Amino acid sequence: MKTNTGIKLWNRAKEIIPGGSQLLSKRSEMFLPEQWPSYYKKAKGVEIWDMDNNKYIDMSFMGIGACILGYSDEDVNKAVKNAVDAGSMATLNCPEEIELAEILLKLNPWAGMVRYARTGGEAMAIAVRIARAYTDKDKIVFCGYHGWHDWYLAANLADDVNLDGHLLPGLKPAGVPRGLKGTAIPFNYNRIDELENIIERNDDVGVIVMEPIRNHEPENNFLGRVREISNKIGAILIFDEITSGWRLNIGGAHALYNVEPDIAVYGKAMSNGFPMAAVIGKKDVMEVAQDTFISSTYWAERIGPTAALASINKMKERDVPQHLIKIGKKVKDGWKSIASEQGICIEVSGIDPLGHFDFKYENPLVLKTLFTQMMLEKGFLASTAFYASFAHNEEHIESYLNATDDAFGFISKSIAEGKSEKYLKGPVCHAGFKRLT
Repeated sequence: MKTNTGIKLWNRAKEIIPGGSQLLSKRSEMFLPEQWPSYYKKAKGVEIWDMDNNKYIDMSFMGIGACILGYSDEDVNKAVKNAVDAGSMATLNCPEEIELAEILLKLNPWAGMVRYARTGGEAMAIAVRIARAYTDKDKIVFCGYHGWHDWYLAANLADDVNLDGHLLPGLKPAGVPRGLKGTAIPFNYNRIDELENIIERNDDVGVIVMEPIRNHEPENNFLGRVREISNKIGAILIFDEITSGWRLNIGGAHALYNVEPDIAVYGKAMSNGFPMAAVIGKKDVMEVAQDTFISSTYWAERIGPTAALASINKMKERDVPQHLIKIGKKVKDGWKSIASEQGICIEVSGIDPLGHFDFKYENPLVLKTLFTQMMLEKGFLASTAFYASFAHNEEHIESYLNATDDAFGFISKSIAEGKSEKYLKGPVCHAGFKRLT
């Protein structure tokens, strides 16, 4: 298999685009340095064609979690093409904004108002701005990953000017004003004691931000207790549903646990690959958006809401979350079974539609790289995570698990030899940033 065109393009990209890609999670070094195809010519369903016309089955991230229905879904594309033909931008507003808001509020009956953005990171920045404006307090306590903005990376500013801390390894706070030091404080998921200790030491916390679920189920009424603490101190509770939303149910995962936030943020899967994000909140909280300045031209274009409407309607009609759960569970169970049979020690975690595994060895990145390398040669885009989509079917899963069996078998032998790295055809992949979920 030749991936020379993509490799050449990637090397050129790094010369003219800082980091090579707009998204950390798409950097080739995160997968298979010097071998990853990097660029695609076409994507349909779960199939991707690279620049050298190699065809792969995507058993990895499906557009970094955006394409929940599959690539280039016909129903969503049809709606978007109609919106483009009708005019995607104008001086007047598009009525789809209202239609989408009505649907989102019906799915979130605790909420009263909606604002839109086009990406998850900026939607989180909007939510935090509104929450801070409402409470008139600067400090934020958070759990999980929430984007690239200053409010979040401020958590990595340490006391020593010359040595910034790494509460979130891999996310450098360069360029973040040092005046924000101490305004964002992290805690770990299911560690209510950490949150309680932070609140005891800080009487000016105005916002609590977290993903309601990611890698682990909430334990001991964790979400409910976070809600109680938020109520007690008068803080705004923001649930980041950018990744968890739409995968376990139609709407936000928080509804499964009967815990209502003050604000919920949606993105990624809600529009199946077209840029769209929404900030939904209680009416009295959201009205404060009028007292600060939150405005951007392309938040008012038509394609995003149109794609979201088509995507949500299809998710409802086809009960997409149940398919994702079923497919995702088969993959996770397959990993466990194959690893056991091949004598490999792995740890499987994550909700069923967003499963992942970790090699439990001293050199996990070497083994991860070797797995990705072998699966690419077998025609799969694969890493140690699998984001299920509606386009994945039983045949895809069966062929993927058969290939995984072969790869795990080879990796098992390489571990026994103590020479796994010698089988790599390029450098070891880079580690991503650490999550607190």
